[in-house]
Amino acid sequence: MKSTISTVIIVLVVLTCVVDAQARIAFDSSRGDGNQEIYVMDADGGNPQNLTNNPAPDEFPSWSFDGKHITFVSHRDGNFEIYVMDADGGNPRRLTKNPAEDWQPAWSPDGKQIAFESRRDGNWEIYVIDIDGRNQRRLTKNRSQDYGPSWSPDGKRIAFSCDRDGLTIDGRLNSGICVMDADGGNQRRLTKNLVHNWHPAWSPDGKQIAFNSNRDGNFEIYVMDTDGGNPRRLTNNPTDDWDPAWSPDGKQIAFNSHRDGNFHIYVMDTDGGNLQRLTNNPSGGLNPAWFGAAFAVAPAGKKLTIWGVKKTAK
Repeated sequence: MKSTISTVIIVLVVLTCVVDAQARIAFDSSRGDGNQEIYVMDADGGNPQNLTNNPAPDEFPSWSFDGKHITFVSHRDGNFEIYVMDADGGNPRRLTKNPAEDWQPAWSPDGKQIAFESRRDGNWEIYVIDIDGRNQRRLTKNRSQDYGPSWSPDGKRIAFSCDRDGLTIDGRLNSGICVMDADGGNQRRLTKNLVHNWHPAWSPDGKQIAFNSNRDGNFEIYVMDTDGGNPRRLTNNPTDDWDPAWSPDGKQIAFNSHRDGNFHIYVMDTDGGNLQRLTNNPSGGLNPAWFGAAFAVAPAGKKLTIWGVKKTAK
């Protein structure tokens, strides 16, 4: 009987996978000297490390997708500008240079752009800039305020806080959550209740947006579907809870809270359970930004195809 060798091509499709073992949280804190600096800590609050050391405030960190860099805002050159540094704090460099303030940077999932807010055209608007500081462009153009950008995991949309559409509280425009395409097109408002809704944050699977709102009397953390439907409250405390940030695996949300007499960083499960405080320094911490280092095999929303060859005898 004649034996033949056949070749079978194996195609393995690997979905994005993130391992939490090396997850880190960047944040800013004054740590007792009254000046905000950028820190990182382990996801359980351990091993805090100071990354910046400058007499001017450094705030609002945001990780690059590969975890090699952190963007932040600093007042070190006379007004707040957008900077980038290596993840260990080295090689800081300024990206923006404008007399008006630039604020709240957010790194795009593909690592090529940084969205931020600026008052350079008279009121707060959303801008993007390439990571080399070039190709700066404005995405929103509205007489009211647009601020606090957050990228969807696939990089196709940006959620942001918005004061528009004529919705007012006591004669003042109220803040809602809006969303737009990444090029600034198709802008629309997701929340329409007469309260303040701020600080949107996309879930890693792109299906939900966390935010804080005072719709129940004080600021709490909420989540909703990305079309604005199915809003639900996760925290319930007499003090304010702010700035939600999802863990890379989508199972936890970090946030700021003043519930212990100072703003500290807390973490909870996405159903609001298992609340834990992560910062223990008297100066607390603000603006958590989560990075899961270890095994991101493909950008969010994409697949990595691995080809292999197997020979079998017949």
